[in-house]
Amino acid sequence: MTSNTFSPFTLRGMTLKNRIVMSPMLMYASDEDGIMNDKLFVHYGARALGGVGMIATEVLAVEPRGRISAQDIGIWSDTQVEGLRKMVDFAHSCGVKVTAQLAHAGRKSHLSGTAIAPSAIAYDEKLGVPAAATHEDLEGVIAAYKAAVDRATAAGFDAVEIHAANGYLLHSFLASETNKRDDSYGGNDEERFRYPLEVVRAVRDSLPDDKPLLYRMCVDDVTEGGVTLQQSLLLSAKLKDAGVDLIDATTGNIKPGGYAGKVYPGYQVRYAEEIRKATGIATATTGSVASLDLMEEIIGAGRVDLIFMGRALMRNPFWAIDAARQAGVEIDLPIPTYARATGPFERGF
Repeated sequence: MTSNTFSPFTLRGMTLKNRIVMSPMLMYASDEDGIMNDKLFVHYGARALGGVGMIATEVLAVEPRGRISAQDIGIWSDTQVEGLRKMVDFAHSCGVKVTAQLAHAGRKSHLSGTAIAPSAIAYDEKLGVPAAATHEDLEGVIAAYKAAVDRATAAGFDAVEIHAANGYLLHSFLASETNKRDDSYGGNDEERFRYPLEVVRAVRDSLPDDKPLLYRMCVDDVTEGGVTLQQSLLLSAKLKDAGVDLIDATTGNIKPGGYAGKVYPGYQVRYAEEIRKATGIATATTGSVASLDLMEEIIGAGRVDLIFMGRALMRNPFWAIDAARQAGVEIDLPIPTYARATGPFERGF
């Protein structure tokens, strides 16, 4: 039997065995050195054994002040490469690709007194007012992204994703609510696009030609002063020209309270679909897609290319193996004896 979900997908020089991606999910489980520990290794390893096509890491902070918390994994130091490489090597042994999600928290950093942002505007009452980033700060962040790409390459990652959503630094440059700058990085849409595009070009230039570049985008904040769908369609075309291979579409979070729109299974698919139609770039969707039937429709209809799955994989690391059996598809299992648990179930050995 054929299955849309379990069909391969090629992006630049990378081919996934299926369309299921473990979505970036913060675990807040590292130590302050930002090194991947045994607990995190097992967390990622379980999903690799579980049959996903690709794993996207939780945010890897490109510099210490870019952490959301002191328990974030980092990629700002060479000392962090070995732990990341161990996880990537294990995933590869399971036939799974791995994407490094590079991020800078900006004004949403919970580390006292270090946050920078486009403008000195606090995210909420709990977090302090960030410093308005100087040009020297912004040049330093770009240098940190470039160095992070080099470390991701050394660790063996198959692709890199730039995190520009969830109210973090790059997202906050795009929204008029959070970007009140009067220099070349603030003002109209084109000017607010400038800094995220500079980061994208720097990352693409540092990334080997055969490795894909993904971009996690907030397509619509659904709030006044936030990013709009129309702005995102304009930016998507520029991202494609700058070398982005896939846009990972999400919504909301420029302000506290998250997403103000209706939430239902597949509620964010339409945003990725709009970008795909307008630009021809590959897209991924995330958010409440947790059934095989819904995945089959979304991918089969050509609405998106990949499904980023979060909570369902948190609940069941082996969701993909169960779904393959439901779809009537035989897949290569990282440990062949797992087949004894997938059915049909018979007595005996």
